[in-house]
Formats: sequence, C-alpha cells, structure tokens
Amino acid sequence: MEFRGKTAVVTGATAGVGHAVALRLAREGAKVALIAR
Repeated sequence: MEFRGKTAVVTGATAGVGHAVALRLAREGAKVALIAR
C-alpha cells in the first residue's frame, strides 16, 4: 500500500501498537497526526 502523500490519524501513539504504526506510517512517507496521553 502507498502512504506517500497521505495523512493518517493514529490514536494510542504513546506506546505499543499505536506507536509502532505511527513510526511505520511516517517511514512510508505519510503525514502523521498523533493522539496520545
């Protein structure tokens, strides 16, 4: 899947799965908005 030029909102980005997903999306070129405590 191509994420370059896309925007993603990731909840639970403090740790665990949300954190890992946020990092991966950013590496793949997405703009990432994080929601965390």
